[in-house]
Amino acid sequence: MKENVPTQVIALGGLGEVGKNMYVVEHQDELIIIDAGVMFPEDNLLGVDYVIQDVSYLKKNENKIKGLFITHGHEDHIGGIPFLLQAINIPVIYTPKIAQDLIIKKLEERNINYHNFETITADLVVKFKHFEIEFINTTHSIPDSFAILIKTPNGNIFETGDFKFDLTPIGPVANIHKMAQAGMNGVTLLLSDSTNALTSGYSKSESAVDGTLNDIISKHHGRIIIATFASNIYRVKHIAETCRKYNRKIIVFGRSMENSVELALNNGLIKDKSLFIDANQAKSLKRNEVCILCTGSQGEPLAALSRIASGQHKQISLLNDDLVIFSSSPIPGNAESINRIINKLYLKGVRVFTNSEFSDIHTSGHAKEEELRWMLRLIKPKYFMPMHGEYRMLKRHAEIGVECGVDENNTLICSNGDVVELLNGEVRKNGHVQAGDVYVDGSRVGDIGSVVIKDRKLMSQDGILITILNINTLTRKLLLKPNVTARGFVLVNENQELMQKIERKIAEIVNNFLMKSTYSYTDLKNQIILELLPFINSLTGRRPIILPVIMEVNQA
Repeated sequence: MKENVPTQVIALGGLGEVGKNMYVVEHQDELIIIDAGVMFPEDNLLGVDYVIQDVSYLKKNENKIKGLFITHGHEDHIGGIPFLLQAINIPVIYTPKIAQDLIIKKLEERNINYHNFETITADLVVKFKHFEIEFINTTHSIPDSFAILIKTPNGNIFETGDFKFDLTPIGPVANIHKMAQAGMNGVTLLLSDSTNALTSGYSKSESAVDGTLNDIISKHHGRIIIATFASNIYRVKHIAETCRKYNRKIIVFGRSMENSVELALNNGLIKDKSLFIDANQAKSLKRNEVCILCTGSQGEPLAALSRIASGQHKQISLLNDDLVIFSSSPIPGNAESINRIINKLYLKGVRVFTNSEFSDIHTSGHAKEEELRWMLRLIKPKYFMPMHGEYRMLKRHAEIGVECGVDENNTLICSNGDVVELLNGEVRKNGHVQAGDVYVDGSRVGDIGSVVIKDRKLMSQDGILITILNINTLTRKLLLKPNVTARGFVLVNENQELMQKIERKIAEIVNNFLMKSTYSYTDLKNQIILELLPFINSLTGRRPIILPVIMEVNQA
């Protein structure tokens, strides 16, 4: 008997962007969520800490939610969980063990009390009324990474999570057999990671990086400083193993790196706790017995490596025979910041190693073109929806899908909020739900809108001008001349003549306005802004934000 009720797949984040991953699968009265990540803001989002999903759709369908399923423990897949739990009731979070430890730490930091976790393993099968869910080991740069197979009344959905194919990994090999078996059994819709769809060839094996780092560490006779992604726990693991091999102790700097080392120790990924020492203990060691493992591989100004390079770190000063290794590749947009750090390091006289075609000290955790072809050939989907990537990445991935036998008409390049329906083994787009960006600023979620961001941009470019007005309510006149203060506009002490012109103009606007028979202070403030802005612009070419403050005084 044919099913007449469609199964819906909706991305609330992760399409047209790298980060903020969240995918929804829904059938009648049941709904499951896959991942709840954050996206880190670009430079134009001033003061914003994170960008998360608009979960209005989930709020409307809260009674349908059966659980949140996590593919792995990276920020773009778990970083939004604290905010999601504050907005919506999630009955249970199904998560791999490593991700679970990271999530619990996040919740503790925000004083969120939540304990409903189910640990995902390769053998776990979760069954609901309409869904049966299985998990397949994948290879990524963090342990415990999984793809998810969802069996629905309208066909099977395969969601890859983040993956690569590495036949000589540091951790377990991906379960290619189980992937192939899923393909043999039939997959109606494949959702696949598109991050490296624009990069040809195969990604380097993590063991190649291990070999290069081993070679560098074995030959250097001074102190070594290594900056890498704290989230790349396998990299942290083999740095620790290499240091143990060559009798080096490790000092860890950076909160996220400290958390990753603690996680690796607690889960048995790193077995020798005695490898790790504090900066004071290092004073008694020779330079060739010390390795500093730190954050800052992307040139972040407040990270440990940036402070070391600037000579501002309280515990570490650079030495002439130091060697700094960037075991990472620049995230798009970060190259300039990284180059600034590298220049500072060279000025201090230290040697610097970065990743290049001649030096394999980093490899991506995301599949490149040829590995994406592998996945498509293994899964053999009838329909294909690229996910996790900017539009150009999704577009190229769809083309790769066609090259691997998917009918061009069966590829779906979607945007966040698009509704994809499966019905009786067929798939089509059908409608759209509310989906967008929500800004997190400290503890404030969602009340930072486009107007606030625009004001922040204006303040960053043209500054702010505040005028305090003392108005006598009895005589309806200014009691004193306007008090004008500026920040980020001009240097007041060096522009006294300009500030006097502005004060006189404000006094003129106010006195003219107060001659009206009836008025409101709100209208007065608007009038000041309306007349003063073009006046300032004509004098300076700048348009600061103007804030009039009115003080009422009753004086006969």
